[in-house]
Amino acid sequence: MSKLDELIAELCPDGVEYIPLKQIAEVGTGSSDRVNAVDDGEYPFYVRSKTVFRSNRYLFDEEAIVIPGEGGIGDIFHYVNGKYDLHQRAYRIHFKDKEEVNTKYAYYYFAANFKKFIMMKAVNATVTSIRKPMIENFLLPLPPLPVQQEIVRILDKFTELTAELTVELTARKKQYEYYRDLLLTFDDDRKRKLAVQWLTIGEVCDLSAGGDVPKDRYSKEKTYKYNVPILSNGIGDNALYGYTDVAKINQPCVTVAARGTIGYCALRENPFYPVVRLICAIPHNMVNVRYLYYVMQTLNFQIPTSGIPQLTVPMLAKYKIPVPPLEEQERIVAILDRFDALCNDLTSGLPAEIEARRKQYEYYRDKLLTFPARPASQSGRREGGKEKTA
Repeated sequence: MSKLDELIAELCPDGVEYIPLKQIAEVGTGSSDRVNAVDDGEYPFYVRSKTVFRSNRYLFDEEAIVIPGEGGIGDIFHYVNGKYDLHQRAYRIHFKDKEEVNTKYAYYYFAANFKKFIMMKAVNATVTSIRKPMIENFLLPLPPLPVQQEIVRILDKFTELTAELTVELTARKKQYEYYRDLLLTFDDDRKRKLAVQWLTIGEVCDLSAGGDVPKDRYSKEKTYKYNVPILSNGIGDNALYGYTDVAKINQPCVTVAARGTIGYCALRENPFYPVVRLICAIPHNMVNVRYLYYVMQTLNFQIPTSGIPQLTVPMLAKYKIPVPPLEEQERIVAILDRFDALCNDLTSGLPAEIEARRKQYEYYRDKLLTFPARPASQSGRREGGKEKTA
């Protein structure tokens, strides 16, 4: 039996009370606006996003949970302990009695359950804003303080491990970018030794732009008939628009976003159908497609500021890249592939380990924060956050 099991068996074997926040916490907004943000401000400034800004003033000095009142509802939570500034449409939740509620415990419970609570109250599929009464009616299970503290200790361990892995991943990505730029930089001596040519992308690739979605041959979901992915200018999984039955691009290539995420490059090794705002670069025999992918990541695309910002096929065709012999390209690719797998592969390396830890954390978080409700006959009556018996 774990320490937590022993505490529950001893202190709350029959379940716990679920208490509305209005009985145990102060709920309110700040009064600051984004114009109060200062790059090197002394205090953290919580607005309506995951990004924490800085400010030269503070409105509160306390331990609290901060959530947005608009945007990111149910997805953004901040735990704060100390002086901080607060946006006028962000809410603070400050618990009145530290002997009754561990704020970090409440923060973990909010992160796991608040979105579900809000969606149950919603009329539409999405919630764009919340008001104070909605927050005040959220029910928080209150086991005895030692149980809360043990739950926080366990979940903090999971959080710290994930944070350590994330820091390591960031360092590895910087290392990858350093070696990528080093390997793809050819000074005069290296250029001469390797017989490197500087050629335009138009000279070494067949370039084409995506077309309209084939609406008469389109399925949002993958089916037996429609199994060819339709790709857009989105990043990662967001590039998938749907499916069709005939591929337009059948050779390995590099795609480049022409609008929105301008310059975002992706390696495409399977047949697909590109749509508008996506440029496809199919390399000639003298260029390894993976080498092309890596070298195009180093390009700094200059986009005209007049009119609609966009990258066109003629514009892309003019950019020059270094083209060493295929043997050297393959050597560079072998090195960068190892870094890429370590930094980006969701089936191996650090991203896979971080994802596994995240799932493990969510499993134990949900398990640890689920309590049977104490029968009403055993519950005291609360007034002003304190328990009273009849």
